[in-house]
Amino acid sequence: MDPHSRAQDVHRCDFCETAIVYSYCDFCHVNLCKPCVVDHISDGYDKHKIVPFGERRSTLIYPKCGTHPHKNCDLQCKNCNDIFVCSSCTASQTHKGHIFVEVSEVYTTKKNAIADEANKLENLISPTYEEIALDLENQLASLDGGYEKLTTAMSKQGEQWHREIDIVINKMKIQISGIKVKHRDILQKHLHEIKQIQALIKQTLLAIEEIKKSTEVSPTIEYSSKIREFSKLPPKVKIALPTFFPKPLDHEKLYNMFGQITPLSTATEKNVLSLNQPNTSVRDLLDEPELVATIQTGYEKVSRVTYLREDCVWTCGSSKDIKCFNIKGVLLHTVSNKSEQRPNDITVDSDGNLLFCDGTAGTVNKVKNRQTEELIRLQGWSPCSLCVTSNGDLLVTMLSGNDYKSKVVRYSGSTEKQTIQFDDEGKPLYTRNINVKYITENRNHDICVAECGASAVVVVNQNGKLRWRYIGHPSVTKKKPFCPVGITTDSQSRVLTADNDNHCIHILDQNGQFLRYIDKCNLNYPRGICVDNNDNLFVSEFYNGNVKKIKFLR
Repeated sequence: MDPHSRAQDVHRCDFCETAIVYSYCDFCHVNLCKPCVVDHISDGYDKHKIVPFGERRSTLIYPKCGTHPHKNCDLQCKNCNDIFVCSSCTASQTHKGHIFVEVSEVYTTKKNAIADEANKLENLISPTYEEIALDLENQLASLDGGYEKLTTAMSKQGEQWHREIDIVINKMKIQISGIKVKHRDILQKHLHEIKQIQALIKQTLLAIEEIKKSTEVSPTIEYSSKIREFSKLPPKVKIALPTFFPKPLDHEKLYNMFGQITPLSTATEKNVLSLNQPNTSVRDLLDEPELVATIQTGYEKVSRVTYLREDCVWTCGSSKDIKCFNIKGVLLHTVSNKSEQRPNDITVDSDGNLLFCDGTAGTVNKVKNRQTEELIRLQGWSPCSLCVTSNGDLLVTMLSGNDYKSKVVRYSGSTEKQTIQFDDEGKPLYTRNINVKYITENRNHDICVAECGASAVVVVNQNGKLRWRYIGHPSVTKKKPFCPVGITTDSQSRVLTADNDNHCIHILDQNGQFLRYIDKCNLNYPRGICVDNNDNLFVSEFYNGNVKKIKFLR
């Protein structure tokens, strides 16, 4: 609080300390009431500068001229390295013909620049450093938990291995038990046969003993020798026990089979702070995306959505009308296509002007100050999708009118600058079919095209060289073929594409690697998508006419 203020912040005179302040001395920097003004200047000092209190600290204190000490330097000489000069200096021979600027103008410009710098330091640069520090602190805080997850995953893998090994061992034991039963059966069978022969030999010996004691002629003469029969010995049975041959453990192979620990990767990305654009510090994906709002557009079918500003979006659908809504669903503007046809696509240029393409008329149009003007007219081709690039160029996907060939054309204003149609081997980059190819530019200047008809996302660099193709991600829950329609990118150069038939959004990294789905939020046939300056996702749901705002980053 100002030391000279009293209750309710009423400023008082610094001299009498009771009266309400009326004026201010811009030289002495004191508050003055009306009576005290006279006393303050009564000392005859000529440097006092009395101004109304509301204009305090507005008087500039100019440096004294070194050549003419009685004068202030209120000018700078541009020809003499911006030295301060007074009005007498400007008339001297030294500065004859030189260019002078008023110090007050330079001071005001510099003061504004300093205020702007303070604003950027306070509101942009300092918060960015705070975010970076907070991110590092969060990484440190989650360090133990992250490594605990790793060791837990290893323990689970070990438990799984133990279970699998126990299953193998039990299976082998059961196998051995079966072999043992067969072994016993074979031995018992042969033993039974031997016991039977032994019993016959005993009977024969008893019969011989009776004959030896007997004097009867007939039994003795009729006895038939058994020696030849019993001399034919049965084969000696020798069954070898099964053998377990343990395989030598290949520790290196075992280690690789168990799993792999990636080395510590320390990546330092160039951290560029744009003073004219929204903050784009590193932001992670939310575990569960959040539905923020739902806008009911009134279209029977809504196909496209593009971000305008501050939670305002343009939409188009099954009519000639292009509608602008705020996040509360209030209709702000309506633009009608003069040809009475529904637009194929919409986007917004760097000046906030609406652009839309009319496939039937073969035109790309701009709406500026509520007036529609034709920007591009195509011959033999029909414009399908639009994207304004980071440098202000316009990318247009188009179909030929007779054979459905596709290409991407870059325009600067109405002038064609580049055509992207074939790869290095002269083969078409985009399939020949009637389906619309949707387009967006990534922050690394890659050109991304979603091809529903080919079930693929095709990405080329800014020179038109193929970088990668994405053809969907295997999933037990996504039963239908991958059908990419709308496509956009976020501040981290991730690519998002709407999979219409599977009611979800695929999120890819800038190299085409699948990261995850957005398949909650009750998405219903998502078609058009875009991302605002804060990385909120807007999704148009084709058949119910709604546009949903979804938060998907932390």
